[in-house]
Amino acid sequence: MDLAVPVESAAERLDLFLRTHCPQHSRSRIQTLIKAGAICVNGKKTRPAYLVQPGDEITIELPEAEPLAARPEPLPLSIAYDDDDLLVVDKAAGMTVHPAPGATEGTLVSALLHHCCDLSGINGILRPGIVHRLDKETSGLLVVAKRDAAHRALAAQFQTHQIERRYLALVWGVLHGASGRVAAPIGRHPKNRKKMAVVEGGRDAATRFRVVVRYPFTTLIECQLETGRTHQIRVHLAHIGHPVFGDPVYGGRDQARGVRPEYRRQANWMLSLIKRQALHAKKLRFAHPTTGEMMEFTAEPPEDMQAALAAAYPQTYQVL
Repeated sequence: MDLAVPVESAAERLDLFLRTHCPQHSRSRIQTLIKAGAICVNGKKTRPAYLVQPGDEITIELPEAEPLAARPEPLPLSIAYDDDDLLVVDKAAGMTVHPAPGATEGTLVSALLHHCCDLSGINGILRPGIVHRLDKETSGLLVVAKRDAAHRALAAQFQTHQIERRYLALVWGVLHGASGRVAAPIGRHPKNRKKMAVVEGGRDAATRFRVVVRYPFTTLIECQLETGRTHQIRVHLAHIGHPVFGDPVYGGRDQARGVRPEYRRQANWMLSLIKRQALHAKKLRFAHPTTGEMMEFTAEPPEDMQAALAAAYPQTYQVL
C-alpha cells in the first residue's frame, strides 16, 4: 500500500497521519510497524515522530497475519449474537479480554477460541478478533470480529465514532444536573504509570452522561463515549469528584468516610456487595460490517452491581 502526503498534512506526525488514513489500525499498531521497518518514507526507515512533508511517498508492507497462538479454554461465555462475521458477548467482570503479562489464562480470547475456530488475525496472536476492549473488572457488551474484513469495517466505525456505546455507572455523590459532559485530555499518570489521569498534553477525550437515579449519597448515571481512551469513564468521573463506586484504582473505595454519618453503615455494606468498579457496558449499537444493517444490543448489570444498586436505597431498582 502506498500513500502520498497532501499539502494540508504538512508537518504532521507520521503515526498521526497514518492513524487518519488507515483507520483499521490503532496508533500503537502503526508505531510498532514503523519501528519494525514495515512502514517507510521515500524508501527509508524512519520514526513515528517524523514530520511528513508534501510529496513524501509512504510505503506500507504489512506482515502476514500471524497464526493464532492463545490457548483455547472451556470457559463460560455469554453470547448475545453470533454469525459468520462477528460475535457480541456479554463479558463477565473479572475476565481479562486478552492475554497479558501476569494474565495468560482465563481470558476472553481463550474462551472465544474454544467457542469458535475462526477469529480475525489482524491484531496478532494474542488478540485475535479483538476490535475494542473493556477493563478486566468492567462487565458488559463487546463486539468481536471473526473475519479480517469485518474487523477492518468495525474498526473504521470506531474510528469515526459511528458505534454507540452506553455504560451504566454508579458514582459517589449526588449529581444535581440532568446531564453533563466531561472533556479533558487523558494520558499516563505522571507518578504511577499503571494509572491514567487527566494531564496536559494527553489525548483528547470526552464523555457524556445523564442521570438515571439519584440516591442519598450516590447517583446512577448512563455514560456515552465520544472517544475511547484507556479507563476513560473512570478517569473522567474521578476528575469531576464523582469516582465510580467501588473502583479501587481511582478512589472509589475510600469515600464512605465522607458521607453523612447516618449513611456510613449503608455505604460500607454496599462496598461489601461489589468488589470492583460499578461500571457496566449496557448498550452497543453498530452497522453490521457486511450487510450494513443497524444492530443494537442491551445487557442488564450482573448480580453484584444489581445488589449494590438495590442496597443504595430501600426501594426496587429498575433501569430507566
